[in-house]
Amino acid sequence: MKDLFEKIYKDKGPLGKWASQAEGYFVFPKLEGQISNRMKFRGKDVITWSINDYLGLANHPEVRKIDAEAGAAYGSAYPMGARMMSGHTDLHETLQKELAEFVNKEAAYLLNFGYQGMVSTIDALVSKNDIIVYDVDAHACIIDGVRLHMGKRFTYKHNDVESLEKNLDRATKMAEQTGGGILVISEGVFGMRGEQGRLKEIAALKKKYNFRFLVDDAHGFGTLGKTGAGTGEEQGVQDDIDVYFATFAKSMAGTGAFIAADQEIIDYLKYNLRSQMFAKSLQMQLVVGARKRLQMLKTMPELKNKLWENVNALQTGLRKRGFDIGTTQSCVTPVYLKGSIPEAMALVKDLRENFGIFCSIVVYPVIPKGMILLRLIPTATHTLEDVQITLDAFESIRTRLENGTYQRLSAAVMAAMGE
Repeated sequence: MKDLFEKIYKDKGPLGKWASQAEGYFVFPKLEGQISNRMKFRGKDVITWSINDYLGLANHPEVRKIDAEAGAAYGSAYPMGARMMSGHTDLHETLQKELAEFVNKEAAYLLNFGYQGMVSTIDALVSKNDIIVYDVDAHACIIDGVRLHMGKRFTYKHNDVESLEKNLDRATKMAEQTGGGILVISEGVFGMRGEQGRLKEIAALKKKYNFRFLVDDAHGFGTLGKTGAGTGEEQGVQDDIDVYFATFAKSMAGTGAFIAADQEIIDYLKYNLRSQMFAKSLQMQLVVGARKRLQMLKTMPELKNKLWENVNALQTGLRKRGFDIGTTQSCVTPVYLKGSIPEAMALVKDLRENFGIFCSIVVYPVIPKGMILLRLIPTATHTLEDVQITLDAFESIRTRLENGTYQRLSAAVMAAMGE
């Protein structure tokens, strides 16, 4: 018999194998200072393109004030216990009503965390006789939720409606045999590529197929739609989304999440979501803070307008300079370059140390081998000066990548990181 840990000693995984060279710098980096467009990394000032604070609420003085007041009034523990037992309050209910109204649904239910909540929502919605059909590029929280499913599941090619329809044909035939139903899952905005899910086209398939539609709109909520109510509002199909999910961790710059649907569906979910039934209630300080953030989201359109001014300036500037930013239709701004993982490390080190630019780096296995993805997240706190500095820096690093500078430097980077 093998030692359970033997595989761990031998194989650290596709990302873990780089830990000795990367940890503390390329992964698990430590940004310091108040959350803003400019922070500190290892004592140096950097323009920060790696914080999901879309509307700039994280360090907004009104938000800081209400958070502090709520902390003083309730502490960081109240209410104790799961909501079904002892952790339910009027303010939890009030926030749910406000969220439901904002996203044009009958009811909503608070979740402690987005990731945990999505996993549990999928688990609660389906039985072993049901079939799940989901986008192959879905977020890890969706994939983990699907893994809990005891029945059949199919993936369709990313944002490919023809592929979805083929899988709906398969799912329909299987559901007729099992006596179950079909759940289709898409993201509103795919957080790595920035593409909007094809919600309108998916919703149109309801005329031909009998399925229910779950949308994870973590990156769309607060950033898309006339009022900021998300991708469903942006595409005019919010009514066709049967279960709408969004997190507070992006536009709301907080902790927590929610699901919204018809009242009867929410009533069912709140009695069957294991992650909420057997976990401590969302603490009051976060509930009060979320209400304030939602109010600002609804009443201060200038926040979203400033965000999109920065998004458009950054994305237009990158395109004019010949950068490949894919087919993003959101604030998420990916920049695709060709290079190895060691070259990517040398490139990012150069960006941070010599240009004062901090952005996220994504490499294989998240994207294909030989590709480097630099993901930039514009926010309302960024300035047009930040954008210009970043565009100039990206032109410089592209030149160095293409002329082999980073290939030569990669050995030195590896050595400096302890290899």
